[in-house]
Amino acid sequence: MKPSSIGTYFPHDGEAQEPVAAAIVIPTILRLDLIRAVESVYAQDLKHRIQIMIGVDIAKNSADFLEPLLARRPKNISALVLALPYSTAARHGGVHYAHDGGSTRSTLSFMANSRHIAYLDDDNTWLPNHLSAMLTAIQGKAWAYSLRNLVDAKTGAHLGLDEWDSVGPVGGRLGGFTDPSCLMVDKLQTSRNLGRWAENRKMSSGNAADRHFFESIRALPHGAVGGPTVRYSVRPDNVLRKLMAEKAAQQRQVAAG
Repeated sequence: MKPSSIGTYFPHDGEAQEPVAAAIVIPTILRLDLIRAVESVYAQDLKHRIQIMIGVDIAKNSADFLEPLLARRPKNISALVLALPYSTAARHGGVHYAHDGGSTRSTLSFMANSRHIAYLDDDNTWLPNHLSAMLTAIQGKAWAYSLRNLVDAKTGAHLGLDEWDSVGPVGGRLGGFTDPSCLMVDKLQTSRNLGRWAENRKMSSGNAADRHFFESIRALPHGAVGGPTVRYSVRPDNVLRKLMAEKAAQQRQVAAG
C-alpha cells in the first residue's frame, strides 16, 4: 500500500452498505504506534460490526505495515484507509488551520458508515470494554465520554488517572474538556459541529481544534461511562508529568504530617 493511494477498503463479513454499530476515526502520520492503537480496536468485546477509518494527512513513515496489520482484522471489522496525495493542514501547505490532521477528522466523520463515531489518536489505546460502554452511554444522547488513564509513552507503565485535562464537561484545569480518544458522537445530532475540527482557535491550553470542537458540543445532551477505558500516552515533556509530580509531593507532605 502506498501513502499516495486515495482509498483502500478492507471489508467485514457483511454487506458494505449496511451501517455498522460504531465507526472509529484514526488520524495518523503513520508512526508505528498505530499498530497498538488498531490492535486495541481488534480486542474490543463488542461483537457487532465495526468500521475503522484511518486518515493519513501526511506520512512520516512507510505504509508497508498497514496492509498486514489490517489483513488480520476480526471478521466483524472493516477498514477504510484514506491517504490523499496532499495534506489538508495549513502547516503542511493545505488550507485548513487545524494542526492535528487538517480536515481529516471532519472528513472521515462524514464518510463513516455509522451514526456513532469514536475517535482514537494513533498513540493511544483502548481497554476492551471501551466501545461497548460508550455505545451504552450515548443512547439517546448527542455525545458520550469516558475517562482516561495516563501511561508512559515509552514503557506503557500506568501513571494514574487523568484528573486535570480530559475530565468531561466540567472540572479540571481546563474547566471541562474531553480528549478525542475519550469521545463518541452521534453524527446526526452533531453534524453542524463536525466542521469545527478542521478549524483552529487561539486558546490558553490544549489542542485548539480539539477544544474548539468540544466547546461546540459541550452543552448538548451527553452520557458518561463513569470510569477510565482509555490509555493515554504521556511523553516526558508533557505538562501532565509536572502535575502528577506536584500531586505526589503534596500527598507525601500530608502523609508526613
